[in-house]
Amino acid sequence: MAASNNPYNKLLKSLDLEGKRYKYYDLSQLGDKYDRLPYSIRVLVESCIRNCDNFQVLEKDVRNVLDWETNQNSEGGVEIAFKPARVILQDLTGVPAVVDFAAMRDAVRELGGNPDKINPICPADLVIDHSVQVDFARTPDALNKNQELEFERNQERFQFLKWGAQAFNNMLIVPPGSGIVHQVNLEYLARVVFTGDLLHPDSVVGTDSHTTMINGLGVVGWGVGGIEAEAVMLGQAISMLLPKVVGYKLIGQLNPLVTSTDLVLTITKHLRSLGVVGKFVEFFGPGVTALSIADRATVANMCPEFGATVAHFPVDERSLQYLSQTNRSAEKIKIIEAYLKATKQFRDYSNSAQDPVFSEVVELDLATVVTSVSGPKRPQDRVSVSVMKKDFNECLSNKVGFKGYGLSPSQLSTTGSFSFSDGKTYTITHGSVIIAAITSCTNTSNPSVMLGAGLLAKKAVEAGLSVMPYIKTSLSPGSGVVTYYLRESGVVPYLEKLGFDIVGYGCMTCIGNSGPIDDNIANTIEKNELVCCGVLSGNRNFEGRIHPNTRANYLASPLLVIAYALAGTVDIDFEKEPLGKRADGSPVFLRDIWPTRSEIQDVENKHVIPGMFKEVYEKIEQGSPSWQALDVPKGKLYCWDPNSTYIKRPPFFAGMTKDLPPIKSIPNARCLLLLGDSVTTDHISPAGSIARNSPAARLLASRGLTPREFNSYGSRRGNDAVMSRGTFANIRLDNRLAPRAGPRTAHQPSGDLMDIFDAADRYAKESVPLIAIVGKDYGSGSSRDWAAKGPFLLGIRAVIAESFERIHRSNLVGMGIMPLQFRSGENADSLGLNGTEVYTIDVPADLVPHQVLTVRVDNGKSFQVIVRFDTEVDLTYFRNGGILNYMIRKML
Repeated sequence: MAASNNPYNKLLKSLDLEGKRYKYYDLSQLGDKYDRLPYSIRVLVESCIRNCDNFQVLEKDVRNVLDWETNQNSEGGVEIAFKPARVILQDLTGVPAVVDFAAMRDAVRELGGNPDKINPICPADLVIDHSVQVDFARTPDALNKNQELEFERNQERFQFLKWGAQAFNNMLIVPPGSGIVHQVNLEYLARVVFTGDLLHPDSVVGTDSHTTMINGLGVVGWGVGGIEAEAVMLGQAISMLLPKVVGYKLIGQLNPLVTSTDLVLTITKHLRSLGVVGKFVEFFGPGVTALSIADRATVANMCPEFGATVAHFPVDERSLQYLSQTNRSAEKIKIIEAYLKATKQFRDYSNSAQDPVFSEVVELDLATVVTSVSGPKRPQDRVSVSVMKKDFNECLSNKVGFKGYGLSPSQLSTTGSFSFSDGKTYTITHGSVIIAAITSCTNTSNPSVMLGAGLLAKKAVEAGLSVMPYIKTSLSPGSGVVTYYLRESGVVPYLEKLGFDIVGYGCMTCIGNSGPIDDNIANTIEKNELVCCGVLSGNRNFEGRIHPNTRANYLASPLLVIAYALAGTVDIDFEKEPLGKRADGSPVFLRDIWPTRSEIQDVENKHVIPGMFKEVYEKIEQGSPSWQALDVPKGKLYCWDPNSTYIKRPPFFAGMTKDLPPIKSIPNARCLLLLGDSVTTDHISPAGSIARNSPAARLLASRGLTPREFNSYGSRRGNDAVMSRGTFANIRLDNRLAPRAGPRTAHQPSGDLMDIFDAADRYAKESVPLIAIVGKDYGSGSSRDWAAKGPFLLGIRAVIAESFERIHRSNLVGMGIMPLQFRSGENADSLGLNGTEVYTIDVPADLVPHQVLTVRVDNGKSFQVIVRFDTEVDLTYFRNGGILNYMIRKML
């Protein structure tokens, strides 16, 4: 319902549909300024108008968004408040959010308040999808075995989440085994328009950076840090700078042999080169009409990889058709259409008269897209398949970097042999494929590429081709619907014949949950220092993410995942070299078995039907028998188990007072880490396996756990003791204070080389505050709250960077860590900093956003940094010691 004190209630109108009357804010009354706005900005306008209370959301916010055309170019940016309609979480980020909510209830009670006030006010959906791993593959029972092991490993976490679903209001938990969060969001959770008493657009923020995928369905959504999401759940508005909006015009049509994956890799490279960080991208032009919602979602999913905040496709007729296909009710679809048309939020891409004003316009002719992959270390490094062989071989000898491994000429021909479980001996070399995974929300939501992979598998098997038995192949669908249409279309037996058995429903290989490979293979790779490969249909391929033994990882369409698995290597020119031979000895080239778009569409039109979605999603909230059997505690306050190694009350609110603490300078700090460019959240807070010689492993072993029971960092995000020990634990971390890559640093002034956690612990005992000095794009990659929480627990008070990734900067602020930015053109090298110095950062009590501070170094030098508190809200959170502390004080 509209708030009675809203000054914009004069815009309220009624819409009569199906015998019911719905109220809505009639944005069409806003005039020419509104009509010229990008469609994504229209959603911001509506939210500001609907939530305007002149407290959190001011009339000034409405005016500022409505004046977007002028304000987008304001120096320093224009701050606005935005209230999303809902929040979405996955379990790796959702567990710590629920842990924080439970701890906040305890803190409010201890400070004399009412703990029942701590509840999600904004609707929150949590999908458990990041816990399952590919422990078993290439067997018919792989799915059941992996799911059984998932429950065995994660029973405590799952019990805790099931408790949270009962203890907190307005929170839906989707049980494990249901699918990948973003696909479930697209197919089931998305409202597009909220159809209660007051109609309004769906909008969402999520604790996974690929929340942007929902923009393919016309829902404005983006990833935020877990800390920021928790504040939204508690009813807080997001403080953000009004973004520029890049209009991305699509013309022409895709070649019948290219896929949506090829399109998104092309767009990713294009937009990354243009520079769209902090901007919205909105697609328009006649080429959009040819893209299915699944195609658009594939593009929108990769938004974090090209750096934008959103990649938006406004709702059109195809969107309504998709809603019908996915079993949304006819009544709901009529309401959505009527409301969006009444408020000028419905798009006809073929009508250029509807094109809004954009900050700038770029164009892509779909006909120029070619078959592509991306890698070997970054998603924006697109490589045309036609030159893949040449590019990979150049990477081998290029100097070490994003496109190089620095091998000497004598190393290029290195091979290694091993005996496999089938009793045979195999030889591998640089470029050999070790992991081939059809995985991740990027592609598994798209029937065209999933059915295309199935048809390719069918033709390959019929041609007599097979995949080497040592290659770890896997298929992890994004929802049960995928399995349904793959089975109905008859391609599953052929996928299984090539080793692509279904291994689970979740974000598996893409997030590093690829499971183990054969020890003989791993030893051979390590002994011979081979650059072996993973090929996956995912969205991330940073070093050390997929598997420690696949140094090169390529993102590819599901069809190409199968193609490279058949080839057994990425060192192949598909045009000139065959995949294998038929029984008669004739060669089989990739072009001989590649299905056309029309072939795929015929199968899709026949087999992807609403009944599938109805059957799968009617029972999704029930969960498996294992989920239903979970016994959970009752009550509004959680009974923390001191013996649990998964769920632990965090120390974030220890010693908290009702009164605000004063802002303090940072005297005589030491540098814990000196890092270069593009340090990702995978480097800062790995989600993969726990190394047996790590501080986290030592802690778990001291609690009586065996290495088999360690599980992953991602699964233990509810335990701060494990997560702080896992901070900066990536084996590829390049810390200049250590002689080689790995999670090590040199304690100062002793120079003792030790694990990063152990060094931080030693500094804490010496009462020495810490800083980190880093390069460009610090914190890029998946949005992980522990990438800020972990450094906070290590004692890092400030991070000095050349630039920050948007979400991670916000997370640092949310944890009370100061994000400081070098002045333009300056960095550690130019200033002669080697990380062994003592640093003092003078912070005034009357600190303001973007203030310039002086950092004094004990060698007599000093330099200036810019405080990256971008808004007054940022500063308010910092003064409180973090966003959650601020919320607790508000609840008292």
